[in-house]
Amino acid sequence: MPADFNGYWKMISNDNFEEYLKALDVNVAVRKIANLLKPDKEILQNGDHMIIKTLSTFRNYIMEFDVGKEFEEDLAGVDDRKCMVSI
Repeated sequence: MPADFNGYWKMISNDNFEEYLKALDVNVAVRKIANLLKPDKEILQNGDHMIIKTLSTFRNYIMEFDVGKEFEEDLAGVDDRKCMVSI
């Protein structure tokens, strides 16, 4: 079982985020907006099942998964990719 991450988290800083987005080939307009945001995260964890809510003035995003199991992450609205992810 992963460490307990339950709680409400506030972003303080995000170093080199624009370079990361550029490496992912995210378009310049979305990169500039994303770089200005400081989204909060709400993490709800029950054993290996996690729900991570990213909350910002631009867009809210919810990701739900079980640790160690592959799932599809839909990045519609960011760069319109769908990725198979395992955490």
